[in-house]
Amino acid sequence: MRAPLLNRLLPIATLLALAAFSFSGSDYYTGLAVKIMIYAIFALSLQLLVGGAGLVSLGHAAFFGIGAYVAALLSPESEAASLWWLLPAALLTAAAYALVTGALALRTRGVYFIMVTLAFSQMAYYVFHDTKIGGGSDGIYLYFRPELSLGGWMPFDLGNAGTFYFFVLACLALTWGFLALLRRSPFGAALAGIRINEQRMRAAGYSTYPYKLAAYVVGATLAGLAGFLFALKDGFVTPELLAWEQSGLVLLMVILGGMGSLGGAVLGTVAMVLLQELFQSQDLFGDYARHWHLPLGLAIIALVALLPNGLAGLPAQWRERRQARAADVRKDAAPSARAESKPAAARLPIQGERHV
Repeated sequence: MRAPLLNRLLPIATLLALAAFSFSGSDYYTGLAVKIMIYAIFALSLQLLVGGAGLVSLGHAAFFGIGAYVAALLSPESEAASLWWLLPAALLTAAAYALVTGALALRTRGVYFIMVTLAFSQMAYYVFHDTKIGGGSDGIYLYFRPELSLGGWMPFDLGNAGTFYFFVLACLALTWGFLALLRRSPFGAALAGIRINEQRMRAAGYSTYPYKLAAYVVGATLAGLAGFLFALKDGFVTPELLAWEQSGLVLLMVILGGMGSLGGAVLGTVAMVLLQELFQSQDLFGDYARHWHLPLGLAIIALVALLPNGLAGLPAQWRERRQARAADVRKDAAPSARAESKPAAARLPIQGERHV
């Protein structure tokens, strides 16, 4: 099966598997699947920057946390808010913060860009952590999930666990499809050119700064969507959602899955979340589960060393190894084949030749 066909089938297979998983009947596993889908949206939003434009950010968690806090802060304690305005408010707030901070951060490059994005993220973190805006370090509760009402008629109820599951799945499918179309558009082609050689793009007449800023804002908006869904899932928001550890975690998901594809970001999310759950399992590791960071770190090191192109690049890596082994076999067989094809007269001694 060719790689392009695999790339087309992977989103469909993943989404169908997640849809079927909702009928497992286990609250724990369906909750785990919802967590994976939300973090997959988060990872896809960062993949647009890292894999699309070559912008490595350590402050992406700021937009994730802002989306979550807007959902919690603007939701009344006595009744459900309207999804019609609460979701756009979360997305626009994350986009506005990205527009302001990105306009400054994108004036820098390389490691300086990484540090500036980290600084802006930590600024947002301490605003919520050290003030009473969002309950301080204790966080804030969201008591009711928003509702979608059309003239008094509710097409679906997000308070229902099954409905919320498919709502998150629909958000993941729309995010994946939107980014896939974006990659194939002239805008996506321009971002790819910036990632490969920004100087050449400038020489070709492209103003690269607006492209990078647009990608930064779009990625932040999608991260705000993931944070919004996370707040609805747990009903509780803390400043830790904006911490640099969250930014590092989602960056690991993108790297582990493979920075060159959208499917890689989703695969990396699945692998990372399942590894966390595995090493925190007290049924398997007992008291050693308290030290789950150590085996998780070792597993990540091993996976990155063995899979330089990520999980998404594993089929191509296997194919290259098979081709290399086949080439070695043909190379070893070539000398014997040439010897056997040598004319018989060339192997016989010349008539009258003396042999000592």
